[in-house]
Amino acid sequence: MYRVVQWATGSMGRTALRRVIDHPQLELAGVYVYDPRKVGVDAGEIARRPPTGVRATNRLEDVLALQPDVVLHMSRITLPYEKQNAEVAALLAAGIDVISTAGFHYPACHGLAYAGPLLEACKRGGSTLAGVGLNPGFIAEHVATLLTGLCAQLESIACYEVADASSMPAPEFVFGLMGFGADPAQRDVTREPLATMYGELFMEVLHAVADVLGSRVASLTPEHAVTLAPREMSIRAGTIPQGTVAATQWRWRARLESGVEVLHSVTWTADPALHGASHREAAAWRIEIGGRPNVKATIALEDPDPAAPHMRAAVDATVAVALHAIPTVAAAPPGFFAVPGALQLRRGGG
Repeated sequence: MYRVVQWATGSMGRTALRRVIDHPQLELAGVYVYDPRKVGVDAGEIARRPPTGVRATNRLEDVLALQPDVVLHMSRITLPYEKQNAEVAALLAAGIDVISTAGFHYPACHGLAYAGPLLEACKRGGSTLAGVGLNPGFIAEHVATLLTGLCAQLESIACYEVADASSMPAPEFVFGLMGFGADPAQRDVTREPLATMYGELFMEVLHAVADVLGSRVASLTPEHAVTLAPREMSIRAGTIPQGTVAATQWRWRARLESGVEVLHSVTWTADPALHGASHREAAAWRIEIGGRPNVKATIALEDPDPAAPHMRAAVDATVAVALHAIPTVAAAPPGFFAVPGALQLRRGGG
C-alpha cells in the first residue's frame, strides 16, 4: 500500500485523483490545489466520488506534514520553466518521492545550476524524482528506442506527434500563449517565450534518447514552423481568421556523438485534418527509424466511447503511466529516475 498525495486537480489531476481513490493498493493521503475555491473541499467532491475525509490544501507545509510515500505532481508547466523546482525540491528533501508529468525527464541536461539543488534534495531525503508522461516521457524514450533494437545498423530516429487543440477551452492560453490566430506578418510565435519553454522541456527528450543509446547530444537545432488557416476556423476557444496561425510545429534536430540523428516534432493544431490525422485521435504519433533495416510505426490513442471528450484517451494514458511508475520509483535508488534497464540498449550507432 502506497500513501499518495495528488498535486494539482486540473483535468489530468482530477483523473489521477479518481484513479488513486479507486485503486485497491493506493491510499489517498492528501490533495494539493492551486484554486483557492477548492481549499477545504473533500477530495471525493473534486473527483466526483463519495466523500473520502481527505480535504484539499494549498499549503506545502500541510503536504510535508502528511509524510506520504509519493506525490503525483501534475501542475501546469509555466514560465519560467524552473518555477516549480523549489516546491519539488522541498518534497524531495522531506523524503517524499515525486512522480511528475510537468517535466524532470532528464534534469541533468540543464546543467548544475538547475539540476544540482534537485539532486541534493534527493540525496538529503533519500528520495527519487521521476518525470513521466506520453510526450515527453514515453514515445521517444521508451517506444522509439526499443524499436531501434530491430536495427543491425542505426542512422536516425524521428518522432512526429499531431495533437488536437480544438477543444481547449481557455482563449488566453490558445490565442495568447499558444499563438493561434496570430498574424504571421506581425507576430512570430516560434520566437516567443513558449518556444523557449518548449525547448527546455523537449531537449530533455533528446538527451534521454541519447543516454539510452549510450551516446550524448553533440548539437541541437530548433526548426519550428506554423501552419496558416486555409479558411476561417471555429474552435472551442474562439475563431481563427483565415491566413492566421492554425497550428504550431515545434521541432528539434539533434546530432549525437555516435553519428545518429534524432528528430523530434510536436504539432499542436486546430484541425488534425490539416495534417492527415483524425479528430477522434486524442494524439497520434509516427516513428521512423532509419538504418538497416528501416522501421516505421504509428500509434494513436482513441477512447472506446466515440462521444467522449477527444483528449480523454491521452489523459487516461498519461495518468496510467504515472500510476504504473509508483512501485518502480519507490524501489529506485535516491536521485533522478532513469529509463528502466530493460530499455537501456547502450548501443553505438552508425
